[in-house]
Amino acid sequence: MKAELQPAATPSKRISFTASPSFVYVLVSPLFLILLAYVIYPLFETFATSVNVDGQFTWKNYARFFSLEHTANLEALWNSVYISVLSVITCGIVGVTMAFLLERYEFPGRKILSVLALVPMALPPLIGVLSFTFLYGESGIFPRLFKELFGLEQVPFSLKGIWGVVVVHTFTMYTYFFMTASAAIKGLDPSLEEAAASLGANRFTVWRRVILPMLTPAMVASSLLVFMISMASYTAPLIFGIDRTMTMQIYLSRTNGDLDMAATQSTVLSVVSIAFLLLMRWYQGVRNYQNMSKGISVHRTEVKSKAGRYVCIVLAFIGIVILMLPILVLVLISFSVDGTWTVQILPPQYTLDHYIDLFTDSKTWRPIANSLELSAIATVGIVLFGVAAAYAMVRLRFRGKTLLDVLIMLPWALPGTVVAVNLIAAFSEPTVFSFGQVLIGTFWIIPLAYFVRHLPLVFRSTSATLMQMDPSVEEAARNLGASWWYSFRRVVFPMAFGGILAGTLLAFVQCIGEFVASILIFTPRTMPLSVAIFQRMYTFEFGTACAYGVLQIVVIIIVLFISRKLAGDKAGTAV
Repeated sequence: MKAELQPAATPSKRISFTASPSFVYVLVSPLFLILLAYVIYPLFETFATSVNVDGQFTWKNYARFFSLEHTANLEALWNSVYISVLSVITCGIVGVTMAFLLERYEFPGRKILSVLALVPMALPPLIGVLSFTFLYGESGIFPRLFKELFGLEQVPFSLKGIWGVVVVHTFTMYTYFFMTASAAIKGLDPSLEEAAASLGANRFTVWRRVILPMLTPAMVASSLLVFMISMASYTAPLIFGIDRTMTMQIYLSRTNGDLDMAATQSTVLSVVSIAFLLLMRWYQGVRNYQNMSKGISVHRTEVKSKAGRYVCIVLAFIGIVILMLPILVLVLISFSVDGTWTVQILPPQYTLDHYIDLFTDSKTWRPIANSLELSAIATVGIVLFGVAAAYAMVRLRFRGKTLLDVLIMLPWALPGTVVAVNLIAAFSEPTVFSFGQVLIGTFWIIPLAYFVRHLPLVFRSTSATLMQMDPSVEEAARNLGASWWYSFRRVVFPMAFGGILAGTLLAFVQCIGEFVASILIFTPRTMPLSVAIFQRMYTFEFGTACAYGVLQIVVIIIVLFISRKLAGDKAGTAV
């Protein structure tokens, strides 16, 4: 009797939840929740405060703001927008011109200039204002020097007013244009310019019709950054005599207890900033040029004429002096004895006590420790959610992707003052998002502000790295049986580590230098380094303030150096 062969029972195939189309929403829902809790909800609470007077909905505060009888707010809004637009224009001219010269021409002093061109990045806005005040302010070194040399009764010049603010903004912010334009110019195909020239275009026409349009994405990104930072500027207008800017008005309303008007001013400033963001994105869409040719990037042209080389040497030397002076003057004054520098050109007495106190005096060390701790906590949160959001945006498909991108970048479009006011409006009372606690006046409000403010840094850095990675590598790991978490941890994360770490270091640097948001929400117990510098300056403890500033610059230079190495910077390799 023949035994019949029975087919083997096939095991039931277990479908992993991670392979389900719904799994992507499990991954992105915490991201939306975080953004809802700490970006949208505070923004809404600020608006709600601005339209709520004695428990009733009213536009009374906005009528006050736009009233022609009390023009302080309108003047402040005009000054802020005017200064920001001027800063964008001047930073664009300086940054793009420097990028073009250093990337297109080989001349004596180019290499050292290309390194020193990034020096202003090591100057946080507050430190940059201090250095320019000591150098070119009404009682600065150079005005006093020329007054003594020529026997004048008054200083012949000094930085003040709107143009003083614009000069400081230009020096401290042109690097944003310089870096993005340098990267874009390296990738330009010279055959495009040769074709335009062969058709009869002169140099100016080639620059205007070929080079600048190809730089549009870089110019838009830099313009946004400079505009937002300029709108958030507080110290420069204050020191150079511009009493009416939006950040100043918000600070005064907040300190005077007029929270309704502070909320109104913050809402108006938010609308202006977001409108500029939308305008720039529209312009980028209209002026979208892509390099579709296969040519190689341009090589640098050597300056061969003897006269031209001498001119380049002189101009390079002047450029090096201008770039280094702000840091050198901070170092010099950091050794001066507090209270001795009054009417002299240079400080008359010097000491090492300020640097000794930084690490031995608990009162002096406290702001440094606070900044390191607050920035580290914020950076951990920024990395966790920034990397997760970048992975979701680049590698996953889900509804609401555009909304997620807008929500993450929204804090970047808001000045630090507005972020602080939003958090004050949202968490001055217990809420479910603060776990039933009042966060204002506590330790955690500052890391939260840093987190919201600088989340886009890690998000953009990681997104750019993931876009350059071949997704088939991760797909291969998944096809070989690896779980999503295993493939992310062992394949994706190691390959993207350089970009993630670069963004992390930059976020940490920005948190350490954050001043505008900190000044509104700090307490004496949680005073960060930037606020300590500001307060020391106003008590005429210039030596201690500059010692703080030098320490901050050293930390930033180290972090930027590590970041550039990790990012595989190859600037200046072509000759």
